[in-house]
Amino acid sequence: MSSASLLFTAFLPGGGEWVWIFIIILVLFGGSRLPSLAKGMGQAVKEFKKASKEDSDEEKPAGEPKKGDTGKSGGSSSGPTHGQN
Repeated sequence: MSSASLLFTAFLPGGGEWVWIFIIILVLFGGSRLPSLAKGMGQAVKEFKKASKEDSDEEKPAGEPKKGDTGKSGGSSSGPTHGQN
């Protein structure tokens, strides 16, 4: 392991610390609100992944087809279409 990864893992909580963190969260928010907090966090992560995936799709060059795109157009391919930039 490199020294940077050792330094990073040195500050992560271990098993006993996670128990204390969970107890503090339980006391602060109460048992009835924990499921709704977990659901909200799950939805936030899902939205974040969706947004980051859309951003990476938009950054692809125009010549590369997007995922699921066959590259074929529905119209005639004999020349440029009028009215398009």
